Amino acid sequence: MENKVAVKPIEIKQLGEQELGIQWSDGHLSLFQVRDLRLKCRCAVCVDEWSGEKIMKEKEVPQDVKPVSIETVGRYGLRVVWSDGHQTGIYTYDYLRQLA
Repeated sequence: MENKVAVKPIEIKQLGEQELGIQWSDGHLSLFQVRDLRLKCRCAVCVDEWSGEKIMKEKEVPQDVKPVSIETVGRYGLRVVWSDGHQTGIYTYDYLRQLA
């Protein structure tokens, strides 16, 4: 059995108005445009859980949306409270690394 060490964020930082940076425990730095990250939410409010079809309408997400708060969820992800009121999505660490 392969012993795989989980990569986790060691620092999450707002870089200007529209960019978010995550420094990972393996040294990798991920940079995200915050609106793009909001549009990638995979919660049941944003994506149909049966079909996988996107429910959220891109035009309804403000251009200037930004994180109001970011908190860890267990040892596997982050929950973001967004300025547009959305707060039900959990971004797993694996998913964030895929997006980077």
